[in-house]
Amino acid sequence: MTDPGPLIALRGITKTYGQGENAFTALKGVDLDIARGEFVAVMGPSGSGKSTMMNILGCLDSPTSGSYRYRGIEIVGLDMDQRARIRRHSLGFIFQGFNLLARTSALENVEVPLLYRGYPRAERHSLARQALAEVGLESKERNTPAELSGGQQQRVAIARAIVTRPDTLFADEPTGNLDSSTSAEIMRLLAKLNTEQGITILMVTHEDDIAAHARRVIRVRDGLIASDETRSAANP
Repeated sequence: MTDPGPLIALRGITKTYGQGENAFTALKGVDLDIARGEFVAVMGPSGSGKSTMMNILGCLDSPTSGSYRYRGIEIVGLDMDQRARIRRHSLGFIFQGFNLLARTSALENVEVPLLYRGYPRAERHSLARQALAEVGLESKERNTPAELSGGQQQRVAIARAIVTRPDTLFADEPTGNLDSSTSAEIMRLLAKLNTEQGITILMVTHEDDIAAHARRVIRVRDGLIASDETRSAANP
């Protein structure tokens, strides 16, 4: 049986913004493999290049040079529409600010990615209800974001991210707007999705206690990977 290789493979990835004297190189030749089913925390100070790297991994930006293969597909050279298709069909995103539609219900917020895929109404409802149940919000389908706590809003955002059954979930400071107790609940939920559904998770965080929930911690500094640590077990 042929080895499918890593889910994500970066080779010599660089990213330069601007030209001439104003040029700034955010990434300086990054090599990275991420296997299917990993839970990876990416850390680094502001300006380290971690956000640039995550934007490239999430097909939101293109590198200046190098190779990025996702599921064996070379991403470098794809146009915006091709990258959008990969995002729509293979990737899910969770943000610090939740990014929910304010005047729509939790159920309708979760349905949004399915609308872009053209799912019929009944199937959208069914899949969105299932995703809300998986994050423990089956009783909050009709509530708008204003009627939900911060933790509940982030759960809705997670349900929206997983409703299309993505291979990979990108979480950008997913607990940044939450208190410590709620943050721990959200991290346990993400860990459960990782272990029970096999979703690969890449998470940016500044907090060591949040990163401790991941099995692998990558630290980025000055446009390069400064350290890459895999742990025998993550914090519960």
